[in-house]
Amino acid sequence: MDNSGKEAEATALLAEAERKLRNSQSFFSGLFGGSSKTEEACEIYARAANMFKMAKNWSAAGNAFCQAAQLHLQLQNKHDAATCFVDAGNAFKKADPQEAINCLMRAIEIYTDMGRFTIAAKHHISIAEIYETELVDIEKAIAHYEQSADYYKGEESNSSANKCLLKVAGYAAQLEQYQKAIDIYEQVGTNAMDSPLLKYSAKDYFFKAALCHFCIDMLNAKLAVQKYEDLFPAFSDSRECKLMKKLLEAHEEQNVDSYTEAVKEYDSISRLDQWLTTMLLRGKKTIQGEEEDLR
Repeated sequence: MDNSGKEAEATALLAEAERKLRNSQSFFSGLFGGSSKTEEACEIYARAANMFKMAKNWSAAGNAFCQAAQLHLQLQNKHDAATCFVDAGNAFKKADPQEAINCLMRAIEIYTDMGRFTIAAKHHISIAEIYETELVDIEKAIAHYEQSADYYKGEESNSSANKCLLKVAGYAAQLEQYQKAIDIYEQVGTNAMDSPLLKYSAKDYFFKAALCHFCIDMLNAKLAVQKYEDLFPAFSDSRECKLMKKLLEAHEEQNVDSYTEAVKEYDSISRLDQWLTTMLLRGKKTIQGEEEDLR
């Protein structure tokens, strides 16, 4: 069946669901099982929504899932209502990102009301990702990652909470909210230190915290590097720590060439990602007479 055939079938299902609803609201249905008609209408709306999905009519699919969700709420089927709002959100993601967020927020309200905070946290991440990629509103993405981290922490899912917090730190640093980023990197780094599995990643978090310090103030950056070495002796031997010391030295000497050389040397072994490149460029701009390019 082609898309137009699926759309026609879905539209017929919508009409059938509306008929069932009208019948459920009649006086006699009220006396003789109106709620079973409403349940049937719910199922038909969901079938219509899936048919619209097959036809790739995402907005119509989202609207049909929303109709099913509203009916589930009337029937006090909270879990089914939340599931339909999530399905609606996933459909709208492909057509109307703001409407997708609205649907996911409705689902989150239901899940938190039911005490299902881990599921609510997961959907806050979905909303954060829409703000990151579709709507490009980083402040709002940060707010949803923070909310997700709070819910995960409350449920003792610390590694999931840390993933969200690291997203927050990365964006906070990009927005020049350096102290916020430093606090998170230090907290996650200190937690990682105590875990045999995560110990290796602690040096990366302390390195990122030190880079944020570098963008604020040299003396602070120097003291921070010393603090991280005392706290985590393995940091001293890391390439990240050696790079920080070279950068601090280059800044002290106001030597752009040695700054660039240190970065090139590091990059030849560990490729710089976009975030590190941005932060290192900002650090470089604190040296007088700097050039534009790192490499």
